[in-house]
Amino acid sequence: MGNWWHTNIAEPGKLPLLLALAAFVLTFAVTRTITRMIRAGKGPFRNITPGGVHIHHVVPGVVLTVIGGFGAVASGRQGVAAGVCAVIFGVGAGLVLDEFALILHLDDVYWTEEGRQSVEVVVLTVSLVVLVLAGFSPLGVDDVSEDEQQGRLSVITSYVINFCFVLIALFKGKTRMAVLGTLVPFVALVGAIRLARPTSMWAKRFYRNRHRARSKAVLRAYHHDVRWAGPRRKFQDLIGGAPDRVPLPPARKP
Repeated sequence: MGNWWHTNIAEPGKLPLLLALAAFVLTFAVTRTITRMIRAGKGPFRNITPGGVHIHHVVPGVVLTVIGGFGAVASGRQGVAAGVCAVIFGVGAGLVLDEFALILHLDDVYWTEEGRQSVEVVVLTVSLVVLVLAGFSPLGVDDVSEDEQQGRLSVITSYVINFCFVLIALFKGKTRMAVLGTLVPFVALVGAIRLARPTSMWAKRFYRNRHRARSKAVLRAYHHDVRWAGPRRKFQDLIGGAPDRVPLPPARKP
């Protein structure tokens, strides 16, 4: 265990990244617990509203992210200062991404259906950081030997090809696969080969006159959503809490 820790974490300088990830996950978990308690009216916690203005936790999150980010750049990858800055950055990032949906919509959508986007972004971020800790390098160029380092053309070609796969997957409406594909080339390749989502830019451009392809894309998207929408919603509700139910409009009298 000690040899593994030294070889995979300490020697490559990944300890600050590990500390940042731990602080990020812990901050998100604590924040969601507190907000759910406030929502239920339990415990001593309340919203901070000085002068009638609701101060969202994204505000201190931005401050901590800036402090931790600049501090990490200045302190390097080794030493106590790097670890402290990594923790500060992880705490700030956890607070910011917990309210990602509010930043995206510029509205308080924390407990709405749109608020699920915050949970989705947090899960995606944790997945990417774990992949980096596991040894994956951006755009799939990892474990480059000395001979390959000298052949820069092959490295640049790998970057360009995988970037094209990521771009195609993104245009096909497969955002999750595109993001994960920056670290795992096979994921981006699968996303680039498979049919596009019917509402994506790719489908609007290339399926316009291909009725069979458009029909297959709609059918595949429907089956995918029916299969995975329910489990994904339950997983998001387990992590971040279920959103508020929108009351149905009253029925019209005949």
